[in-house]
Formats: sequence, structure tokens, C-alpha cells
Amino acid sequence: MSINLAEKLRKGLKPQQFIDSMEKNQEQFLSWYNGFEWDNEDDKAFFESLNNRDDLRCLIIGADWCGDVVRNIPVVFRALENSGVPVEVFIMEQHLDFIDQFLTFGGRSIPVVLFTDTGGFVLGQWGPRPEHVQAVMKKFKAENPDRQAPDYDDNMKVTRAEMMRQYGEGRGYQAHIVKELRELISTF
Repeated sequence: MSINLAEKLRKGLKPQQFIDSMEKNQEQFLSWYNGFEWDNEDDKAFFESLNNRDDLRCLIIGADWCGDVVRNIPVVFRALENSGVPVEVFIMEQHLDFIDQFLTFGGRSIPVVLFTDTGGFVLGQWGPRPEHVQAVMKKFKAENPDRQAPDYDDNMKVTRAEMMRQYGEGRGYQAHIVKELRELISTF
């Protein structure tokens, strides 16, 4: 059965409200946001073509303290800002019931980007990070199932460093997010 989020529609923060409410990492968030550039005109045209649809909504679960939110949500905002798709942000700590419906590897990983229809039925989900970066965490979780293991924290540090390496120095990772969002939206 599909999850219905009708009770969440129109209850979140608009993108600018989220940015304005940030108490941490706002400068870095805005740096990624303002530095966004379309990788190709086809992607830009695809997202603009969503204006022809009025059946989509985007709900994002996030928080300003999370590095993946700070790095990835500016791309989601920019990709959708001329799409006509209403976007809302829900602060994870204020919506634990919400995040607990969308756990990643059994944990509260953010951001969670959800696309619903106008009735609130979830059509698709993206996050918390681009697939090639998330693959590093997936491998870590498979190889380190015991959080109490003596080498767990050391292995996590190595994994986080590799994830940062996968993100890369510049904005190249942003094109991966746009591609993944486009592929996801194209399925519904």
C-alpha cells in the first residue's frame, strides 16, 4: 500500500522560509544554491516542462545541521524552482513521526525528498545523497553491521572521508542529483 501524506501537505516551510530559518550552515547552503548551474539545457527544459503538470508536490525532510542537506537540498530547490511543483520542507526534529516512515538502513538519514500526487500519495523518493555517494555508505553498512564493534567509529571516519571524495571538490555532483531527480520524476 502506498503511503499517504495528505495531512502534511501545505504544513511545511517554503524553501525561502527554510533558508531564512537556518541557524547553522546558512552561508554554505547559499554558496551551493547560488553556485548552481544547469549542466545541460535538456535538464533545464525538463524541469520547466513540469509547469504543464499540476499533479505533483515535493516534501523534503531535513535540518540545517546536516551536511548532506546543506550540500544537496540547494540543488533540489534550484531544479524545482521554475517547475511549478510546490516544495515544502519539514524539520526532522519537529516531525519524527514523518521521518520514521522513511528510514534509510534503519536510521534517520536526511534529506528525504518525497514526491506525492495532489492527494498526498507518495510517488517516489530521493535521498539522502546521490547514488554514487550513497553506495559508499551502503558498502559500509553491509561490512559493519555491529555498531558496538571496536573498529566501527574508525571505519565510519574512513567511510565519511570517502563519501566526501565521491562528492568531489566542485559542483560536479550537482549534475548527478539533477539526473537522478529527472529519472525519478519521469517514472510518474
